[in-house]
Amino acid sequence: MGRSAGTRELCLALLVLLAGLAFATSAGAAGTLDEFLAKSRAADFFEGADRFGPPQGTPPVAPAFAGDALRGFVYLNTDFSNATGYSGKPIQVLVGIDQQGVLRRLKLVDHKEPIVLIGIPETKILASMNALLGRNMTTVASGAEKPPQVDIVSGATVTVLVIGDSIVRSATKLIRSGRLGGVAPVGAAANAQVTKTVDLEKTEVKDWGTLLGDGSVRRLHLSVGDVNEAFAKAGNAAAAANPETDAPDETFIDLYVTMPSVPTIGRSLLGEEGYARLKAQLKPGQQAVLVAGSGAYSFKGSGYVRGGIFDRIELLQEGTSTRFRDRNHTRLGSLAAAGAPDFREIALFTTPPDFTLDPTEPWQLQLLVQRAISSREKAFLTFDVSYTLPDVYLKREQRAVTAAEQSAARPAETSAEKRPAVVPPDQVEPLWMTIWRGKSVSIGITALALIILTGIFFFQDALVKRPKLHIWVRRGFLTFTLFWLGWYANAQLSVVNVLTFSNALMTGFNWEFFLAAPLIFILWAAVAAGLLFWGRGPFCGWLCPFGALQELTNNLAQWLKVPQVKMPWGLHERLWPIKYIIFLGLFGTSLYSVSYAETLAEVEPFKTAIVLKFMREWPFTLYVGVLLVAGLFIERFFCRYLCPLGAALAIPGRMRTFEWLKRWPECGSPCQRCAKECPVQSIHPEGHINVNECIYCMHCQELYHDDHRCPHMIQLRLKREKREALSSPSMRA
Repeated sequence: MGRSAGTRELCLALLVLLAGLAFATSAGAAGTLDEFLAKSRAADFFEGADRFGPPQGTPPVAPAFAGDALRGFVYLNTDFSNATGYSGKPIQVLVGIDQQGVLRRLKLVDHKEPIVLIGIPETKILASMNALLGRNMTTVASGAEKPPQVDIVSGATVTVLVIGDSIVRSATKLIRSGRLGGVAPVGAAANAQVTKTVDLEKTEVKDWGTLLGDGSVRRLHLSVGDVNEAFAKAGNAAAAANPETDAPDETFIDLYVTMPSVPTIGRSLLGEEGYARLKAQLKPGQQAVLVAGSGAYSFKGSGYVRGGIFDRIELLQEGTSTRFRDRNHTRLGSLAAAGAPDFREIALFTTPPDFTLDPTEPWQLQLLVQRAISSREKAFLTFDVSYTLPDVYLKREQRAVTAAEQSAARPAETSAEKRPAVVPPDQVEPLWMTIWRGKSVSIGITALALIILTGIFFFQDALVKRPKLHIWVRRGFLTFTLFWLGWYANAQLSVVNVLTFSNALMTGFNWEFFLAAPLIFILWAAVAAGLLFWGRGPFCGWLCPFGALQELTNNLAQWLKVPQVKMPWGLHERLWPIKYIIFLGLFGTSLYSVSYAETLAEVEPFKTAIVLKFMREWPFTLYVGVLLVAGLFIERFFCRYLCPLGAALAIPGRMRTFEWLKRWPECGSPCQRCAKECPVQSIHPEGHINVNECIYCMHCQELYHDDHRCPHMIQLRLKREKREALSSPSMRA
C-alpha cells in the first residue's frame, strides 16, 4: 500500500515537472531592447520620426531617425539601472532622449507589479512621470541640479518611485558615458590636482554633544506647524488643514543623519563591536549611512515591509540618487555615544552596489512627507538634510599634473569611447564569495547546528531511551531554530524558494543568484541531503522557525492545561491533502507568472511571523494570529493542513533511501498507543507511519523503547523479570 502510494506521488511529481517544461516559455525572463522596439514605433518617442536604427554599444541604445535626420535615442531603463519593484521583478520602460539630453517620451513596456495589476491603471502610473518629460538631464548629470521628482500616486508610492529613480539614473549614466553629449570631467586640464580621502587613522571616540556640535551628525527638526506651513505655501490648503495633531508645536519629526563608515563616527555611535561588524560587512568603496528619528512621523514608513524599499527617504549626490532596500538595512535599538537620546527608530543602511557615495563630497538625504487628505487621497512634500563630512575627518594631497597626464586627459573629455580602467575578470572576486566571507560567523554557527542535528538523527536510539533528555534536547534545538535561525538570521525557507529555483531551471540557471544568500543555500543543501535519509522530517520538525514557533507555543498551552483537540482520523485524512492542492496551485501559477505566485504564496505566514517579526499591516498579522491560536488546540495546525512547502518536500521525500523509524508487529493491531500520541497524527490506525506527514519528532521511538508504556516492551520486561526471579538464589533454595 505504501509503495503504491509512493509510486503515485512520484508519477505526479514527474507530471508536474513535465508540465513545467511544456509551459516554461510563459515564465520567460525580462525582455530586451530589440524585442520591445519591434512592438513600438519611432513616432511614439519623437515627432516625425519614422524608423529605428540598429541598437548600438553596450548597454544598447537605438537611434531614431526622421528620414536621414537623427532625432534622438531610445533605450531600456533596466539596461542601465536597477528597477526592481514590489514583485521582485524589473519594471521595464522604454525611454526616448534627444541629443541634448532632454527626456522626450516614456513607454511602460513590461512589469509584474501586483499593486498596478489589481486596480491602479497603468495610465495613472505613466501620468505621474510627466514631471520628467522635457527635463534636460545634462544639468542633472553634471550635478548642477537635483534629480527631478515624479508625482506620487497614492497607493503606489514604491512603484512610482522605483520607475522614476531608474529613469533619472539611467539617463544620467547614459549622458556621463559620453555617448550622448556627456559631461566633460571637471578639472581635467588643471595644472594642480587635489585629492581628498577619509583619514582612517583618526579613530577617537566622541560623545553625542560633540558629534552634533562639529557637524558629524546633521539634524532636521520639523514641528506639525512647520509642515502645515509648507503645505500651505505649496498651494495645498486641504493638506495644511488636516494636520496629524491640533498642537502645532508638537514634534512632527526630529531626524538625525550621519556616516558611521567614518571611523570616529562609527566607533562613537556603534561601539567597538558594532563598528567592527560594520567594517566586516562593508565592501571596498561601500559606505554606510545612519538615520535616527523621533516624533509623530516615521522616516521608515511601511513600504519596506510590503515591497522591500524605504520609500520615504532618498540619498542624493551630484545628480544621482538611490533608495535603500530592506537588504541594505539593519535596525538598531540604541546608540552607544555618551549622551545620545533615545530614538523611536534607528536605521543603519549600507549603500547599494550600483550607487557610489563619495564621502568627501556633499550629499543630501531627502525626506518624503505624506499627509492624508481623505481616506483615498494623500499629499506629498519633500525636505532635505544636507550633509558634508567635516574637514577634520579628511586628508588632502596636492600634486602637480604632468604634461603627459594633461595630454592623456584631453581625449577623455571628447572621446565617447574612453572608459575607466577595468580590473581583469580573473582578479575580481565574485560577489557571492564576498557575501560568504562577511557572514562567516553565521555560517559557522549554522554548520555547527546542522552537525549537531545530524548527530541527533544518527544516534537517535541512545537519545530516545532517555525521554527527559530527548524532550529538553528537542525543545532546546527548536528554541535555537526560532530565535537564532529565524528571528535573528532570517533563515526561513519558503515555497517561494522552490518556485524560484524551478523557474531558474526553465529560464536560465545561475548558481550565483542562489549563492548570494549563504544561510538559505546551506539549509537547502542540508534539506536536500536529509530528504535522501529521513524525508521531509529534518526540516519540518527541526529546522523550520515557524514550525518551531507553533510547537513551542503548543507546549506552553499544554503546560497551561489548554484542552487539545484530537481530529477524527477520517476528517484528518481529508484535510491534509489541502496543502498539496495549495502547492500545485502555486506551482502552476508560477508557470504563468512567478510574481503572481509569490503574491499568492502569502498563504505562508513565514514572512510576517519570522522575517518581519509581526511588524506588518493588521490583516497579515491577524492571519498569523489565527493560525497560532488554532495551533494552541491542534498541534502544528498550519504544518498539517496548509503548508505548501511541507507538501513540496513530501513529494521527493518519499524516495528516501533508509527507514530509520522502527515498528513492532503489534503496532496498529492491536496496539494504537503510538497512533493516539503522535503529535501530528502521522501514524495510520493500521500502524504504519505516513512519512509525508511525519515531522520526525521521535516520540514514537520513545514509546518503542519504553518498557513501561509500549505493550510489546512491557511483555518483554515482564518475561525478563520472571526469568531473573526464577534464576535468583532465593528461588533455587
